[in-house]
Amino acid sequence: MSNINILWVDDEIDLLKPHILFLEQKNYKVTTCQSGTEAIDVIEEENFDIVFLDENMPGLTGLETLSEIKEKRANIPVVMITKSEEEYIMEEAIGSKIADYLIKPVNPSQILLSLKKNLDHSRLISEKTTSNYQQEFRKIAMDMAMVNSFEEWSDLYQRLVFWELQLEDIEDAGMFEILESQKNEANLQFGKFIDKNYEEWFQPNSEAPIMSHTLFRERIAPELSKEQPTLLVVIDNLRYDQWKAFEPVVNNYYKKDKEESFYSILPTATQYARNAIFSGLMPNDMEKLHPNYWKNDTDEGGKNMHENDFLTAQIKRLGLSHLKHEYYKITNLKNGKKLVDSFRGLKDNDLTVVVYNFVDMLSHAKTEMDVVKELASNDKAYRSLTASWFKNSPLLEMIQQAQQMGFKLILTTDHGTINVKNPSKVVGDRDTSLNLRYKTGRSLTYEDKDVYSAQNPKDIHLPSITMSSSFIFAKGDLFFAYPNNYNHYVSYYRNTYQHGGVSLEEMVIPFVVLNPR
Repeated sequence: MSNINILWVDDEIDLLKPHILFLEQKNYKVTTCQSGTEAIDVIEEENFDIVFLDENMPGLTGLETLSEIKEKRANIPVVMITKSEEEYIMEEAIGSKIADYLIKPVNPSQILLSLKKNLDHSRLISEKTTSNYQQEFRKIAMDMAMVNSFEEWSDLYQRLVFWELQLEDIEDAGMFEILESQKNEANLQFGKFIDKNYEEWFQPNSEAPIMSHTLFRERIAPELSKEQPTLLVVIDNLRYDQWKAFEPVVNNYYKKDKEESFYSILPTATQYARNAIFSGLMPNDMEKLHPNYWKNDTDEGGKNMHENDFLTAQIKRLGLSHLKHEYYKITNLKNGKKLVDSFRGLKDNDLTVVVYNFVDMLSHAKTEMDVVKELASNDKAYRSLTASWFKNSPLLEMIQQAQQMGFKLILTTDHGTINVKNPSKVVGDRDTSLNLRYKTGRSLTYEDKDVYSAQNPKDIHLPSITMSSSFIFAKGDLFFAYPNNYNHYVSYYRNTYQHGGVSLEEMVIPFVVLNPR
């Protein structure tokens, strides 16, 4: 721990000789001053890693010296040493951003601890995080071989995200690579799990997770009441890790009552998954019961134009028509600001639904715009961009107003998204759907191992566009590419965010209930 340069400012510096010798034996370099004025001169001449500053000195006081030091070197950590624990001194010092404070008489081990805490803090955290993850890595690897239920997969995915966020702040590329490979392996195994179990989830009396079409009935409806208004926010295309990135901001206004994950239906695409949430039906039932609202992939026109109609029908079907609800879809900043301005007028609703479409636009922009490709080059950057948007968005203003008005808050999404890395060749006729993560059409040719396929879409409650239509869903980080113009296509879409297929990121998604602080 050599090369650490300490400035120690105390009008009785001679009495501190033993402490200074102790530090020098530990290879710290200590420069001493006897007054604040002297310290300010010295700090202009030389760079220090940390300052120990006596609070009670003649001439310039410790607090005055502190503010002068901070003006000249804003980022230098200052440890205040004080005889008294008087509250106003502590408040002043803490308000001026001291790094630490010690009460006289100080002993050598207190000083050492303060140095470790302030100078070695990030290294110690980094080492601890790395060693904790190394232990957990083995445990996750063993658990992954045994995971055999949808609950265990949710749990495993949440653990992977937890470690991803822990490792994000430490500069250890090697650890990150290990985690990436573990996520890839998890998706490989998860793909096999979906192959085996997805169709079964639709059988009567089978053990199935809460999914898009059962979410409202099972999770949202029980939260609704006449006693407390509810704001339900559905953020399009929000992954679990992105929720975790801005959760601390929400926590300033709301405390979490419950956080669960649920499973998006396949395809993990808005027209299927979000319509399923609002209608409480699977797509082939939407087509049957509401043919005027449902549109298939090949049909012309917007596919999500009737969410409120679907929701109204579901509310009626569940016998909740006594609850007053309103629905808003926000697709740009102007709409968002307009809703913020009129938010007070929603106080009489029992349920206010806001579909917020920003994260989805971000993922599409990453495909099409070079500047967004730069800004969201990987998952860490993509999370950071989402958090930055949220902190400055009308959505946060709505949440702040909802808290002041006593609203319960429910936050969720329709599906997640995955950064696609590898192409998988597919051949279809000209009526085949265009999505990169799923295809529906006749006589599709594809790599068996790369897809989860539904030869008979009715088995997984999807509509058949023609008698011989089937669906295929890309697994892991694959995306479908046609053989013609293959290279251009692959270079354009590689490392973009796509959805529609089978991955933990797309299917295991957050559902959070919060109450105002």
